[in-house]
Order: sequence, then structure tokens, then C-alpha cells
Amino acid sequence: MAVGTQLGLLLWKNFTYRRRQRIQLAIEILWPLFLFLILISVRRSHPPFKQHECHFPNKALPSAGTLPWLQGIICNMNNPCFRHPTAGEAPGVVGNFDGSIVSRLLSEARQVLLRGHGQRLLRSFARLLPALRRLRDSGNQRSGEHRGRGVQRERETPCLTPAPPALSVREYLREDETFSRFLRTNTSLSPELVDELMGARLSPRIV
Repeated sequence: MAVGTQLGLLLWKNFTYRRRQRIQLAIEILWPLFLFLILISVRRSHPPFKQHECHFPNKALPSAGTLPWLQGIICNMNNPCFRHPTAGEAPGVVGNFDGSIVSRLLSEARQVLLRGHGQRLLRSFARLLPALRRLRDSGNQRSGEHRGRGVQRERETPCLTPAPPALSVREYLREDETFSRFLRTNTSLSPELVDELMGARLSPRIV
């Protein structure tokens, strides 16, 4: 049987079926038309607008480091869109947080700790701690003495707090200090006056 004859029989069959099922024919015609009208109404009520290009901040993987990974999760939670390319799109850049406070703090701390003078600075802090502890212990001791002797004075002046302890100048200096020798040689002071000056007490509040 020729192809034209088969196509004619198929079209005649469909036409006869649609003529007998008129309700189905109406639904097949009106349903796509109804959807098309809905699409036109939405298009007219919400006109299109021009959207600029979007550059999203990159999110680092855990293998890039703990700090960039946490910054990418927490700081980019709302996933903002930028008109211009972000700093993290450049090759070799992990995150967009080079200017953040935490990143600068960690980078500066790393530079200080890895350099030689950073180690010397830590050793200087370690030598400073005993003096600070001695100052604190002396302050606690003197505060206890003031508290035991001046109960009545505190009642009369409740708003005044006891002054910090006043240590002598000698206690503020190192053991191998050269300040007293400088006073003797360069200022022409007598040894008695130098000893009196070294024994003078300094109050941290006044200083």
C-alpha cells in the first residue's frame, strides 16, 4: 500500500474520531488556548526588566584552610550578587576576605611569630610577666592593708576607691639596670640623692 494511501486513511480516522467526540475536541482546542492566555496576562502584568551580570563570591573548600572555609560559609550565607568581578575570581586567590579584620590579625600574628624579632618579643613578654605579677601581688597586699585600716574612712567617702600601690623606682627597673649609674655620671648627683631617688615611690595612677 502506498504511503499516500496510509496517510489519507490515518487522517480520515482522526477526523472521524474527533467529529464523534466533540466534547473532547473542544477541550483539546480550548485548554492550550487557556494556558496561552494565562501566559500573556502574566507577561503583561510583570514586564521584563534588564538584569545585569552577576558575580557571586566564591566559597572555599575545607582543603583551602579552616578560616577561608568558615568565612565562605558564614559571610556568604545570603549569596549576594555583584555587578563587578569579585577578588576571589582571580587565579590563585582563595577568598574575598583579604581586608577583613580576622584575616589581617592572623597574617600579622603569623609574621610576628615566624620572624626572629617576634621570638625576641615573646621572650621579652615572658620576662615582663614576673614584674606584672609582683605589681599585682603588691597591690593586693596593700589593698588588704587599706581595707583593714580604713573602714571608717570608706564609710565617710564611699565613692572613693583606694589608690593603686606605689612601688619604688628600683622595683620598676631590671636587676642589671644602668639608670642609677647614668644619674651619677651624667647628672652630677650625689650617691645619697641617687639612692633617695631610686627609693622614691611611683603610683601607677599618677604615672
